[in-house]
Amino acid sequence: MKNSRLSVLNLFVLQFIIISFILRFAFYIWSFSAIDFTVFGFLRILFTGVFFDIGVISFFSIFYVLYLLLFPNKYIGNIFDKTLTYGFYFITTLIFTFSFFAEFTFWEEFQNRFNFIAVDYLIYTYEVVQNINQSYPIPLLLLIIFSLVFLQFLILKKLGAFRVTFSTNRTKAQHLFLITGLLIPVFFGFFIHNSDAEWSKNTYENEISKAGIYSFFAAFQNNELSYTQFYLTQNIDQSFSRLKEKLVTQNATFLSNDKFSIERKIKSYHPEIKPNIIFICLESFDANFLTHFGNKDKLTPNLDSLLDQSVYFENIYATGTRTVRGMEAIMLSVPPSPGRSIVKREENSNLYNIGDVFKEKGYSRTFFYGGDGYFDNMNNFFGGNGFDIVDRGRGYLFDDSFKAKRKNIEDEDVHFENAWGISDQDIYAQVIKEADLSFEVNKPFFNFIMTTSNHRPYSYPENSIDIPSGNGRNGAVKYTDFAIGEFLNKIKDKPWFSNTVIAIMADHCSSSAGRRELNVGKYHIPAIIYNLPNTPNTKIKAQASQIDFFPTLFGYLGWDYTSNFYGMDINTIDVSQQRAFIGNYRKLGLLRGNNLSILGDQKKSYFYRYDKKTNALISENSNSKRLQDIIDYYQTNDYRYKNKLMNHK
Repeated sequence: MKNSRLSVLNLFVLQFIIISFILRFAFYIWSFSAIDFTVFGFLRILFTGVFFDIGVISFFSIFYVLYLLLFPNKYIGNIFDKTLTYGFYFITTLIFTFSFFAEFTFWEEFQNRFNFIAVDYLIYTYEVVQNINQSYPIPLLLLIIFSLVFLQFLILKKLGAFRVTFSTNRTKAQHLFLITGLLIPVFFGFFIHNSDAEWSKNTYENEISKAGIYSFFAAFQNNELSYTQFYLTQNIDQSFSRLKEKLVTQNATFLSNDKFSIERKIKSYHPEIKPNIIFICLESFDANFLTHFGNKDKLTPNLDSLLDQSVYFENIYATGTRTVRGMEAIMLSVPPSPGRSIVKREENSNLYNIGDVFKEKGYSRTFFYGGDGYFDNMNNFFGGNGFDIVDRGRGYLFDDSFKAKRKNIEDEDVHFENAWGISDQDIYAQVIKEADLSFEVNKPFFNFIMTTSNHRPYSYPENSIDIPSGNGRNGAVKYTDFAIGEFLNKIKDKPWFSNTVIAIMADHCSSSAGRRELNVGKYHIPAIIYNLPNTPNTKIKAQASQIDFFPTLFGYLGWDYTSNFYGMDINTIDVSQQRAFIGNYRKLGLLRGNNLSILGDQKKSYFYRYDKKTNALISENSNSKRLQDIIDYYQTNDYRYKNKLMNHK
């Protein structure tokens, strides 16, 4: 149908599929070292990709196809016909060309097609637009994009597509073709899921098989997954019964006979002390950034030196791949939930959290963030759970019903700022200022600081380190470490320092992509407790989860408290109780020693043996005991959230 009323439509579809093929082939070459190459696998990637590309183009063409089907022949070629056809072509071609460029930058950062992260970025436009503007030459990119759109238009014009479309009547034979074009998006909408592209055990092959735009809308639709609808379940009463057995420790006593309650009294095994606590949550910080864990670039002299002066965790894992997932784990001490983090859900206030333990002990609680805490719903989450806020706001306020106070970081206190917020040095200056005020009124404080510097565009104050600002991840890592060292040097002369514990842990690693569903090594993070009174320097070798960090700290502080946490004091459990939770928004993992069990949506399960030396996963047969074990944790966690058992009574 080249020389027909459908000429523009046909060549437009072909144009999209060709460019999508080029993009997919580029990703394949880019990731070739991580792909399990076979001729069959390569061909399956290409054919699966074309299949999903057809779905994408059918959705974008649906209104133009309907227009071609219904527009009367006698008006073909008039001004309305030309305006609508040119408009359809230019707008859709611009969207596709822009999305192809965006996919390159997204793949560079995450090694994934568009997913839930891209959906979140669409919501927080200020930070994202500023990040792009500071990371890439925007005027040049826009010039290239519009030039490519114009070039594609010239090719179609040279082929005579527009001339033929405006001078040829629609035939009856073309009606069937157009009706088929309307049925294709219906078929994809009802019967095809983005997960159907996941045919391989290699995650890179699965991601390359997908279409970015299709993945984006799939993530938009499934940003919050129902556990009971998408994941394996079992008898909930028995799950809670077994969960309680897992949470039993030598110093814990359950407080209720309610079968769904995990509330328990934790008794101390040390004399109680009440030092101030400053917790630094490091943005996107891998354990392997540290020289101690094998890095050869000497990026973290300050953190490495702290290891010999602290209690530190040798074998601790983050629960997820995003800041809000780390906050969920740290604050609530629970396994990750599928889909959207609780931090971003509507019903995320009045939840039992680590701040309640500090409140019980008479502490103030403050959340510090160098950007606008509106981003990722952080202010609502922390403010709704009892914390005061210190951030770089731009006028957004959290719900008036919250009793928390909010302080804005003023311009005169900012010496450097990028898309994500002020520099780590500037946020630490705010922490010192607030600590001084708390000391003056003799109020013990718990400060939760979220850093921002280790994030693209990787910019920081010039001349602070020997790597120029904006030159990549290594510079941002080294600056993050430098700012910590400077902070510690500044506070060592403060009257409150001798009675202040500095706790440091990452929110998640810098990248989680890998060949398999969950790249275990990428979840390994640093965690340090420095300046802890009456405690020898200790290396904790036990396998631990991010959710265990604060329960372990409470143990060192000798605190009696009420716990509704899944996290436990790592010093009170035996080897059989050691475990780590890792996941992304779709896969939920449980690591016990070298055994990794995974729950996937579509009610699937996977079992592997983890080789820590090579970071490889070796597939194993289904194991009913391990399956029961992982469901115990994740199903009960979902049940507790959905039935408000995590809320204060």
